[in-house]
Amino acid sequence: MNLFFKTPKKQTDPYHYFAVLDIGTDVVKVLVCQEDKGKGNIIGVGKQKQRLGDMHQGTIIDIEGVTENCREALKEAETMANVHPTDVVIGIAGELVKGLATSIEYLRKDSFEEISMAELQNIVHKVQWKAFDEIRQQIKKEAGFNELDVKLIHSAISNVNIDGYKISNPLGFKGTNVTMTVFNVFAPLVHFEALTAIAAALEKDLLSIASEPYAVSKSLGFEDGSDFSAIFIDIGGGTTDVAVVVNGGVIATQMFGIGGRVFTKRLAKHFNTSFQEAEQQKIQFSHDKLSQRETTSIEKLFASDLNIWLEALALTLQDIPHVDVLPSKILLCGGGALLPLIKESLETEDWFTSLHFSKPPKISYLHPKDIINILDQTHLIKNIQDVTPMALANLALELTGNENLITKMLKKAIRIVER
Repeated sequence: MNLFFKTPKKQTDPYHYFAVLDIGTDVVKVLVCQEDKGKGNIIGVGKQKQRLGDMHQGTIIDIEGVTENCREALKEAETMANVHPTDVVIGIAGELVKGLATSIEYLRKDSFEEISMAELQNIVHKVQWKAFDEIRQQIKKEAGFNELDVKLIHSAISNVNIDGYKISNPLGFKGTNVTMTVFNVFAPLVHFEALTAIAAALEKDLLSIASEPYAVSKSLGFEDGSDFSAIFIDIGGGTTDVAVVVNGGVIATQMFGIGGRVFTKRLAKHFNTSFQEAEQQKIQFSHDKLSQRETTSIEKLFASDLNIWLEALALTLQDIPHVDVLPSKILLCGGGALLPLIKESLETEDWFTSLHFSKPPKISYLHPKDIINILDQTHLIKNIQDVTPMALANLALELTGNENLITKMLKKAIRIVER
């Protein structure tokens, strides 16, 4: 659960309505959702194309232009839904958005004493201090930002064990070794503030700025500590977002700045056409609507870019910490994954030989119907490029749930650490 924004306002309508904003490099996508007994019904959908100068590698470079695109997409969705929700959840992605799980082992002085509230608070504070230090140092090393230039946007306790026994609430338990794992997502402050400015311009109450790869990785409803393990790859226009899940817990989220636009630009340059014309040609290629000669020519043209993308993916997975063996299940989504050569290359190339897989990875697509708790009443969401906004809607449902004790402590620890 995201911990950093207000809870929804009470309304006279028995239902709570909220909007989801997925600001992609190529397209802004908006969903208007109705919450009903812990489930979400999509009752409005809006989309608006972005200009080439609005976004770069998943980050906003023209706030005014992107705001206008969001306004148009929101208007379309609200008109369809005949509802104007006051609350909005905005997804965040980009090359410098980092997520990392951090664990700490705490040896108790008296294993026969029950864990008290004060002791539990101390453990939570210790793990969050360690997490802050690790991920801020990582961002500083990779991007040259100092500590004040990054913002914590998401934090969640993913695992608690006492002497190897998984529990949900340590209070009252006895034992010697307490292990706690927290998952945090940080983003550049300038990126964070651009999104808050857009929410203000749209006159919406910002419920949360949510990590898109984290939302996608949690969209199947697995439990922390379960046997579920997978690598989620969300390919957008400007970036590829990667999330690694091991035994039900999100270990890390990483991004790299190569997406579907690379292939479109390759076509535009080679055939000396506009970006829009090249995009249409790429779509025709993806849907097998070109001649065999044209198809073969484009396959050869894309070969070098595909190899670069595969190398970037391998490097990203090499940098995932605390994972001895990578999950062999890979799930693809996002508009860039519609290019069939992506899946084919992942299945046939030897890109993974330098990585620690127990067996060759198995590749499949993540579809909108796979997302739990969300029902599309508009019947307009049918494509893998719409998985991300649906996943954000699923994550948004958690905002109206009750916080457990550890989450409340984590929220307090964050306020202390961020001072």
